[in-house]
Amino acid sequence: MSKPIEIEIVTLLEKGDKKAISLLYENYADALFGVISKVITDPEMAQDALQETFIKVWKKAKTYDASKAKLFTWLYRIAYNTAIDKVRSSSNKTKKEVQIQDSNVYKLTSDGLNQDVMDIKKHLNTLDDKYQIVIQALFFEGMTQQEASDELEIPLGTIKSRLKIGLRELKKIYDPQ
Repeated sequence: MSKPIEIEIVTLLEKGDKKAISLLYENYADALFGVISKVITDPEMAQDALQETFIKVWKKAKTYDASKAKLFTWLYRIAYNTAIDKVRSSSNKTKKEVQIQDSNVYKLTSDGLNQDVMDIKKHLNTLDDKYQIVIQALFFEGMTQQEASDELEIPLGTIKSRLKIGLRELKKIYDPQ
């Protein structure tokens, strides 16, 4: 059975009442910060992730379904995914620093590149949106199938099916027979 405060928060969230955020913060911020801190060791970055979590909670408030998950479970997932995204974003920024002296970009010839694959994003745009979204998440954003399922709020089996169909459609473009 839900606690009275949970019921009140859920009711306020459903109504779009901003008081819900202050109650959420009062009652769950410490626990969510603990979740985030297990993923992010930098306290400042963890605080940013906590703030982003509450922004996402507010934006997704209408999607919360008490029959699918307890309030804390829903909040936990959002906090955990936000922390993971923050770590990925941070590590991607670090990886993008270019070392010119070590780069072999000027030594590349077009012979070594598969010209057909160079335009994959253009061909991806020819697919139905539902396939594009899944392929984008898995291949260009580096999500696992489970992470894509959680983030896109699509069942895991549907993610797998859409991936298979999307790749089959792309194969028709690149290998028409």
